[in-house]
Amino acid sequence: MYAMVAPPDNAPPDNDVLWARSLHYSHSGSPGLIGVSVGVRVGEILAVTGPRGCGKTTLLRCMSGQLLPDQGEVWFNSMPVHTMGALARERLRRDRFGWIGPEPQLLPELTVWENAALPLLISGASHRAAKHTALEWLDRLDIGTFARKRPRALNRAESQRVALARALVNEPSVIFADEPTAPLHRAERAQLLRTLTTAARSHVITVLIATHDPETAAAADRRLALLDGRPAAAAPAASPTVPDTPEGRAECSLSA
Repeated sequence: MYAMVAPPDNAPPDNDVLWARSLHYSHSGSPGLIGVSVGVRVGEILAVTGPRGCGKTTLLRCMSGQLLPDQGEVWFNSMPVHTMGALARERLRRDRFGWIGPEPQLLPELTVWENAALPLLISGASHRAAKHTALEWLDRLDIGTFARKRPRALNRAESQRVALARALVNEPSVIFADEPTAPLHRAERAQLLRTLTTAARSHVITVLIATHDPETAAAADRRLALLDGRPAAAAPAASPTVPDTPEGRAECSLSA
């Protein structure tokens, strides 16, 4: 069970299912997030954009409870994710969140349908019910014919569709998608993205998708651009480069 507390004055707005405030996180002393705040509404698809290394994955991991921020707050509905213990965050991710990354991370010893059904099986669903639901999602993703095969029989695009089925199988409240289309060709990217967004809208699932691909970001309702761990609008502007010439050195002297 999750610890339910009365939300304080700074709890998320009623229409935000997921909300973060002033997140700071560092990787071995190097800043990963610097004062990032964001709210995501029920059923909204938010694209977190920016170049590689800008903090997209770190933000998704903090908001999904995989990482605890050094400073700041993360709320899911009325639950303070940032103060939960490790076991409560694990249960939250299992029961209410889905995750898909750039690597499918399928278990080779399980069949395709068992990989897709894994969140349900771990949650205690019956074998029959878990299999039925997994097969439904695999069919929707045009991968049902591989249900009884092992992951080694799949190509990269097919494996990624199984990973998407696994993220959707328990109809989570929120799906975190970290560069899910990065390893795919354009047509495969479009199919995976279309399936994800269609499922999200039909089942009222909130989606946070981290991407540096403009076409993927265009499928979202709204974008949050990051740069050097900050919202892009708040990132400091780079200093202009002055050429190392007599004229440039003179300009530096005059501006000093």
